[in-house]
Amino acid sequence: MMAQLIKDNTLAADTWQTLELGPDETPENVALPSGDVIFPAAVWLARKTEIISGNKRIGLLLKGDDRLEDIGGDLDHFIVIAIDFPKFVDGRGYSTASLLRQRYRYAGELRAVGDVLHDQLFFLKRVGFDAYALKGDKNAVQAIAKGFSTFSDAYQTSTDQPQPRFRRRA
Repeated sequence: MMAQLIKDNTLAADTWQTLELGPDETPENVALPSGDVIFPAAVWLARKTEIISGNKRIGLLLKGDDRLEDIGGDLDHFIVIAIDFPKFVDGRGYSTASLLRQRYRYAGELRAVGDVLHDQLFFLKRVGFDAYALKGDKNAVQAIAKGFSTFSDAYQTSTDQPQPRFRRRA
């Protein structure tokens, strides 16, 4: 079932396609599609010059083991960075998003993909995500209505609230 894209707290059409490697394909030999494509980091690193010359709008897919240090100097090329959550219990994507927003000052779209559930939306937004590919079998309308308001406020600092609660009390 196709994922449902939530962007700016509404359902949105997804115009991007994600390049997936087949069983006999490698980053060096996979055919590069045209259009709005989200490329896996391994493909980007192997064929960066070719991708830049053939695509105007480029996206990047980061998996849990991909290193931000390897692509940190290339962030200006990406319209969207999709961060994969292979399982809902895998929290590496939260750290990756926070680093992209706070350390690397990435201002483009940060999209959570993979095993994304509505009860993660509040926390995903806190670390800097602004787009969410909710699993196709989930109720996106309910996720939008309740997923971002799980808590009325947060005590700790984060990307969306740089001051702790005690500093905001005036």
